[in-house]
Amino acid sequence: MTAPAEVRLIDGGYLRESCSLLYQAYRHTPTFAYLFEADRPGYDQRVRATVRELLSRHFADDLPALGLLLGERLLGVALISPPQRRLEITESWSWRMRMLLTAGFRCTRRYLDYHEAVIACLPPGAYHMLPLIGVRPEFQGMHYGEQLLGALHRWCTGDSNSRGIVLDTGDPHYLEFLQRQGYQEVGLVELGPVHEHILFHPSPQPLAETDA
Repeated sequence: MTAPAEVRLIDGGYLRESCSLLYQAYRHTPTFAYLFEADRPGYDQRVRATVRELLSRHFADDLPALGLLLGERLLGVALISPPQRRLEITESWSWRMRMLLTAGFRCTRRYLDYHEAVIACLPPGAYHMLPLIGVRPEFQGMHYGEQLLGALHRWCTGDSNSRGIVLDTGDPHYLEFLQRQGYQEVGLVELGPVHEHILFHPSPQPLAETDA
């Protein structure tokens, strides 16, 4: 039986643990393998540095993040970019400079192109985006991912200006999982050999008032 976990907002106090978790969650994904050149020496360092820079900037900007905790152990993390903030990280020159120094020019360019291609796929409207989301590999397949997504959907519904949540994946296994959770494909980006699927989960619409 899966032990009950709690989902709550987390801050920069969880930076180190979040870095370790998301590095493990992303290092074997087809998307990161292409973006950060898994066939070239230094791949693990580039992935680790990219995750660290994304997390550091996210927490420094006081953007929301949900953590899935079992006691005090972090099992899952989801970074949330509200509709009005979704472009800020890649537009930051300080972030770009740190990426150039850690991931290198070619991988930074690939990441920026990937980010812009995903944004270009979105239909008009306001959405929450999930820059990074993951569950520790050893806890996957135990319904913790469903719990984290359910909490995300409820949290984002609190913003009446948002039409829903957008995320993307190039992993066929995760694609099937997300589609089972109600995500719909709204776009496709070709990243070398990787087919990156852009997915949307609509927010529940309030019921229209009717006359008694």
